[in-house]
Amino acid sequence: MNTRTLRFAALLATYMQSANLPLPNAVLRLIQGSLSMTDDQAGWIFTSYLAASAITLPVAQWLAARYGLKRVYQVVLACFVLGLLLVTRATTPLEFIGARIVQGLASGVLAPLSMAIAMETLPLPKRAKFGATWTAIVLLGIVSGPSIGGWVGEHFGWRPIFYLSLPLSAFIFLAMALLLTEKKAEKPPTFDFFGFGTFTLGLISLQMLLDRGERLDWFASTEIWLEALGCALGFYLFAVHVFTAKVHFLNKRLFDDRNFVLSTVIFFAVGFVLLSTMALTSPMLDEILGYPPDTTGALTIPRGIGLVGAFLLMGRVPERFDRRLFVAAGVALVVYANWMMLGYSPLMDWSPVAVAGAVQGIGIGILMPALTKVAFSTLDPALRPEGTGLFNLSRVYGSTLGVAIVQLFFFNNTQAMHLALASNITPYRAAMPSLQALAGLNEMITGQAAFIAVIDQFKILMVAMLVVSPLVVFLRKPVPTY
Repeated sequence: MNTRTLRFAALLATYMQSANLPLPNAVLRLIQGSLSMTDDQAGWIFTSYLAASAITLPVAQWLAARYGLKRVYQVVLACFVLGLLLVTRATTPLEFIGARIVQGLASGVLAPLSMAIAMETLPLPKRAKFGATWTAIVLLGIVSGPSIGGWVGEHFGWRPIFYLSLPLSAFIFLAMALLLTEKKAEKPPTFDFFGFGTFTLGLISLQMLLDRGERLDWFASTEIWLEALGCALGFYLFAVHVFTAKVHFLNKRLFDDRNFVLSTVIFFAVGFVLLSTMALTSPMLDEILGYPPDTTGALTIPRGIGLVGAFLLMGRVPERFDRRLFVAAGVALVVYANWMMLGYSPLMDWSPVAVAGAVQGIGIGILMPALTKVAFSTLDPALRPEGTGLFNLSRVYGSTLGVAIVQLFFFNNTQAMHLALASNITPYRAAMPSLQALAGLNEMITGQAAFIAVIDQFKILMVAMLVVSPLVVFLRKPVPTY
């Protein structure tokens, strides 16, 4: 009974931290209006959480081994709750983003440690298949978060959506305090802080450059120059470290396995597409097409049903079927779904969004387990723990950069399309009878420009999947395990 409760608490924490990432997605308009947040700052709601979790994710196991699993888990859970409370008390955009960073930092440690705790409650024969259950919980959180946030936000306002996690956090904390035994490594573990630090410097500098570049007029700003220098320096030092140091936090032997390397690149693209699509679709429905938050959130449900359903069904596919065929089918479905999104129109109803989302969800639900099987079937079992960390990190990094890039191009394309559309307006007084009519016309042009810009971003996501699709041909046949 105790082990079941502990496992349930760990899985609940996994769901909670993943659901909190897209939770504000359907209520962006409410958050922006309440905090006087600009459109480019709205993108930080997602990128701040993602980037912060990407920083702490690699160091989670080291922290647990060094300071004790139970102690670290309770501290990061308390930090996550602190982030929730700070979000609900935010009165400015910077306060809100700062609170999301606190949440993200805690989330990056909470997720892998929750998996470790849940795994320890299972007998050894069942642990091999538990990874699929854990991934399904993560995906369920990602796809259900907007629908929950949309419904609560529509009826009670945006702040209460974050209160939902407080009773869950209290239950998890109590279960861990009473049932989890402390575990700590006998020897102080080693960790490659130089490699980790340089890679983090490069990643965060790149993230800041993409997020802040448009607002600061790019290289006309000293801050952007400093961020570009930090990005170049961080990645350069990391590359030198990888090729010269004997030990670092990314084992070089991982890159000797072709299946693992190619699958990791494709998984990066999956992360690039999944959250970026959600970050574009909800604002399109909410802000451009005027759907209420509960409807906006509800339209993420078909994607969630397709994704989780296909993911679970893939677990029942016999081993004798070549998983490379499923990888190819998954990539094709994701590309097709994004091609369907290119046909969105301001005159459409909700059905094209639901259908395209469901197709994309099915594609990703097929692709992820098949890709995981291909990646690890040929990898040395001794390298699988490190490989799992890098494989999951690739999805997180893909999501982080994907959201930043589509937000960047969205604002650029909106401005360009606004200029192009407005240039066709004649200055005759008959066409502009009043300032009120002029304001209405400008609002209509801005809406049209924003909608065209959204469609352009779906094209970028489709191209991203097309670019990695030829890699499927170079995958080796996975080794079946009966």
